[in-house]
Amino acid sequence: MTSDTQQTQHATPDTETEAADLREVIRNARVVLWDFDGPICRLFAGHSAEGVADGLVEWLEGRGLHHLLTESERESLDPHVVLRAVDRLRPGSDLVAELEERLTQEELRATATAMPTPYADPLIRTLTALGLRLAITTNNSPRVVATYLAARGLTSCFAPHIYGRTQELHHLKPHPHCLNLALRATGSAPGTALMIGDTPSDFLAAREAGVPFLGYARNERKEKLLLGAGATRVVPSLEPVLEAFRG
Repeated sequence: MTSDTQQTQHATPDTETEAADLREVIRNARVVLWDFDGPICRLFAGHSAEGVADGLVEWLEGRGLHHLLTESERESLDPHVVLRAVDRLRPGSDLVAELEERLTQEELRATATAMPTPYADPLIRTLTALGLRLAITTNNSPRVVATYLAARGLTSCFAPHIYGRTQELHHLKPHPHCLNLALRATGSAPGTALMIGDTPSDFLAAREAGVPFLGYARNERKEKLLLGAGATRVVPSLEPVLEAFRG
């Protein structure tokens, strides 16, 4: 894994107005809910998510179950699309359980080559030092999150508040289930929380839960998707977030 000292991506708000707006976003935060894959790391940086999705499709086809997927679902680059599609037709089945476990195993393999998001580690440690409560609210397996955090020495910053994918796949974001779990467990009102996420499903889950949202977009495509979903505050780097909390 790449250390923070090796990460060279830099970005700051374009104007003082943007910086002030960012400070306003974080002013009332007492608990920060993090999506995992994106804001904390690029889980599939060295273990292609597209390859994982293809593998799940091939596994289904090898069992004569290709009819469970539409053509667009078979061609999807997102393994969660495949998982949701099967769950929609076979909810609660052994098939869904086995497919979910196969995805978890692929995610676990991916942790070995996951790329830490620039400034994520120091931001997490800064928030902890400031006394904020932190939680993970993700569509990835909680076993995967725990493995990654342990490797980075960050477990104590989050534990026990890791809320991820279960076999109840209808609870995946954009459903706010994992966010609501985190709020209840930390005894936090939605207005005192802040969600940091990088996908439209993160934004929609936060909106449904009544939690203020800060989007992280490492490229223009991510930014357009977040803005298109309705997010109003999006940063290209966690550096200005770190500086705002330090300030």
